[in-house]
Amino acid sequence: MAGSISGKAGQIAVTAYRPFGGSKVDSTDAYIVSQRASKLFKIALDDSSTGVYCMKAVAPGSLANDNASGYGEFCVQLILNDSTVAYVEKFYNNTVHYVTAGGATGNAKYTLGTEGDDESNAGAGSVSVDVITDK
Repeated sequence: MAGSISGKAGQIAVTAYRPFGGSKVDSTDAYIVSQRASKLFKIALDDSSTGVYCMKAVAPGSLANDNASGYGEFCVQLILNDSTVAYVEKFYNNTVHYVTAGGATGNAKYTLGTEGDDESNAGAGSVSVDVITDK
């Protein structure tokens, strides 16, 4: 249900998620609601429901539907200042630990941006994480 989650501007956007035992959903409206553990987050899904999912630093096509934890999985994509695509492995103290598609890792302060201004919002040494905008 695209556009069903409105008025949540500023929430960190979920790039894709995969329910346990289900199919991958490339999301336009899902977002992080709250953190439950170092890798577990409550997320609002595209159908307006919520669930606890495990964050993985992988491309959407690599999200598993049958992991050992019993939780669904999701990913958060970010764009580094040099336009490299990366995935968040961990959020902490306004910082992300990320993994690029090529396997390189790093840490950077993050700012909240929107698609289209990813690089321009991030200052030197920081990255921009997409957020939900009002629909």
